[in-house]
Order: sequence, then C-alpha cells, then structure tokens
Amino acid sequence: MTDGTANIPGVYVSLDDLLALEYRGRKVSFLPRQPAHSLLSGRFASRMRGRGLNFEEIRDYRAGDDVRSIDWKVTARLQKPHVRVFNEERDRQTLLVVDQRLPMFFGSRRAMKSVTAAEAAAISAWRVLGAGDRVGAIVFDDRGLTEFRPRRSRATVLQILSAIVASNRALGVGRGLSASPSMLNKAIQQAQRRAFHDAVVIIISDFDGADDETHKMVGAIARHNDVVALLVHDPLQSDLPATASMTVTDGELQIHLEVGRESVRQSIAQALQERLKGVFAWTRELGVPVLPLSTAEDTAQQLRHLLGALQNRSERGGHGQMGASLG
Repeated sequence: MTDGTANIPGVYVSLDDLLALEYRGRKVSFLPRQPAHSLLSGRFASRMRGRGLNFEEIRDYRAGDDVRSIDWKVTARLQKPHVRVFNEERDRQTLLVVDQRLPMFFGSRRAMKSVTAAEAAAISAWRVLGAGDRVGAIVFDDRGLTEFRPRRSRATVLQILSAIVASNRALGVGRGLSASPSMLNKAIQQAQRRAFHDAVVIIISDFDGADDETHKMVGAIARHNDVVALLVHDPLQSDLPATASMTVTDGELQIHLEVGRESVRQSIAQALQERLKGVFAWTRELGVPVLPLSTAEDTAQQLRHLLGALQNRSERGGHGQMGASLG
C-alpha cells in the first residue's frame, strides 16, 4: 500500500504495532488475586481429572459433601459446618471474533474503530498465550472470514495478527468495498460451530448488523461457553456536534448529512441507540458482559479498567461463571 495514510497512527495498524502490544498484554494484569470463576482467571475449574488440585473456596457444608473436607477451624469459629472446596485444573481455549468491516473504518479521536479492535484482539491473544492457554480466531471483513484453530503457539498468534493487519489495511473508501452487515452473523455462526464447550469467545465489533439471529446465536454459545462482547464505539457517533456536517458512505454511495440540524442529530442518535439497545441487553438476558471500548482512549488501559470492574462484579456474585484465558 503506497497511500500515505497507511502510515498515520490510528488510521491503519501494522504488524509491528500489534507485536509491540505483547508487553502491554502482560501489563493488563487483571489483578493478583482472582476468584475461581473470574473472567480473568486464565484457567477454568473442572470436576474432571486434570492437571492438579486448586483451592477454590470455603463454603457452607451441604448435604452430600465429604465430611473429610470439613474445615474444623472455620467451623469452630463460625459455629456452623464449613468445607474446603478444591477443583481440578485444565486449560481452556479462547476464540477471538474480530471485526474489520467497512463500518469499523471510522474514528474521530485517537484511532479508527478498526484499529481499536485490532489492538484489543492483539492484547487478548498475547495474554491468553502468556497464560499458557490456546488461542484461535475468526477474523472477518465485508468479503469473508479467515479462521485459525486454537493452539498454544506463538506462530498461531502471529498468523492471527497478520490476518488482522491484512484486513485492516484493505479498508478505505473508494476501494471497491461494500458494507456487508450479514458478515457479523456469519462470523458468529462459525464461532458457534467451533466453540463446543467450556471455551471463551470474545467478540470484538461495533455490532453493525446485529439482529434477532445474532441474539439467538450468542445465547446458544453462552449456554456452554463464556462469551464476552467488546463493543467498539467512537464518541462522535453518540455525541454529534451542534454545528457540523459529515459525509457518510458505504464504500460506494455517499450521503451528506447536516448534523448541525437538531432533527438530523436526533435521528442519527435514535438509530444508533436502537441498534445497540439489543446488544447491551445481552448482559441482562444472556448473562453476556457487553463492555464498551472507546476509540478515544488507550485500548490496554480500557481493558484493564473494564475487566477489573467485571471481576469485582463477579466477586459480588454477578453473572455466573465468566472465566477467561485473559488472566
């Protein structure tokens, strides 16, 4: 690509940029102590025979518990039978679903949505690999998708990042691209085929094209796996200036909008809210955390904050088990 914009930070991403995030991925520490089912635990607890026993918790004695597991000191102190619970550990796989479609080629502050998504995917991939777990990906754009089976391999991470860079640098207006909202569901459908049980599925997208079918498929995945939605957004899309105009394109057709007009701003805001309302409802309806990721702020810092907040909610008894190989 000879276009000078290819080298402007925030417009396109390079493989070197994503390689440099390996250190940032380690710095997204996700806390020194994590609950057994935290989204950041890096391993998941299994009653099956695995690689060793991990202490999980002390809880009230329940009918059927082995009396040999009673913690007599805690029982004496609390005057009520308590047991020590141990779970066996084995690794789990993480599947990244990374959006690089034309609607992601938008940004008003630090970076394009497509760049923010690429950074989030790289940080996640490096973190998973660093935790010793398997990472795979489905990278999709308007023309198709590329799949990488989960492996505990640096070479696999490099392949994933290279595919993200290739899709990212193909974006742009006037390059013969046409927006394909249906590709979101095609990518999630492929994730549904691959995530059989006890996987972590991280969907990184602006969720353009999300509909009832998206809801149904995400719900099906979440029944047997842990799903996290990183919703990439740009502040300008929800906070339009009072006096401005903009040109919106799908890669072929263009329309000029006078966003300084109150009626235009309200129509755009309402359309965006309606599109995202269903996605944000996933947290309540499906137990799937939907974490907003802004293009205007540093991606690694946001992930540290968002996942830390989610972990705290998990400690308070939030939405069920949300272990992820991000710890």
